[in-house]
Amino acid sequence: MPRVSNPNVLVGYDTADDAGVYRLTPECALVQTVDFFTPIVDDPYTFGAIAAANSLSDVYAMGGTPVTALSICAYPGNGDIDDLREILRGGAEKIAESGCVLIGGHSVSDPEIKFGYSVTGTVRPDRVLTNGGARPGDLLILTKAIGTGVISTALKREMAKDADVESSIASMLTLNRAAAQATEGLNVGGCTDITGFGLVGHAREMAVASNVTLIISAARIQFLPGAVEYSAAGARPGGLKNNQEFAGSCVKAESSIPDEIEALLYDPQTSGGLLITIAETDAPVFLDRCPGAFVIGRVEASLVDPKKEKPIHLT
Repeated sequence: MPRVSNPNVLVGYDTADDAGVYRLTPECALVQTVDFFTPIVDDPYTFGAIAAANSLSDVYAMGGTPVTALSICAYPGNGDIDDLREILRGGAEKIAESGCVLIGGHSVSDPEIKFGYSVTGTVRPDRVLTNGGARPGDLLILTKAIGTGVISTALKREMAKDADVESSIASMLTLNRAAAQATEGLNVGGCTDITGFGLVGHAREMAVASNVTLIISAARIQFLPGAVEYSAAGARPGGLKNNQEFAGSCVKAESSIPDEIEALLYDPQTSGGLLITIAETDAPVFLDRCPGAFVIGRVEASLVDPKKEKPIHLT
């Protein structure tokens, strides 16, 4: 892609961050993102709401506040209009829950359903969070358990228990707003949200953008109910395998990590949690403010030779 220099572009696409940031004034910058995908649950209302939560997450990951949203919808011309209405209603109500305002959108006729949002937020230019801010000495914190991709695959294969599916849906429907607000006033380094590239994929982006090594303890990671069981049974989505092929070469992993656990670290997440690096002295405050968050590792010194060394260590 051609690169155009503009001093007001605070975050562009060069570092594969979660959203773009454009400075309007010394006190205000826009955060802009777009995301949409095919249905991952059967219920149309829930699908719409999850799509909204997932799109809003990118703004939260940049330290921003969502302000406006535009819907993006691809739907069969001869599809069930009641299902379409529920998708739109579910998304609109989740957008409203965030305090963001839905101001329009665009739709096309398509045999395959796709739905999501373009979201614009605001942030102070001096408070932007990026995936390139991780610092040696920071603790690495994750705010949601992992496993939505594996559980969705298990559901498609009729392997998943209802309670496990409900737990996964509850996680995907939870906005990252509270987690983002919990960073207020704390010494935060880097931040990103865990979505399609999985934990390792997004951790790799953070490590490379920050020129650091991330030490992740597999034993400290929390998984959604049923995720480990379904991973062991082979219910692994195609995206998991693609992530492993792409990011696996950047990982140094202990041989003692069980295969079903290591695989889940590449599991593509929908509306996953925030991966935050924070000064060790402030970590207890954040964990107290954000119930459900947990420490998964630490940040170590910058790489001597990024082309030869592996930026992710799994222990």
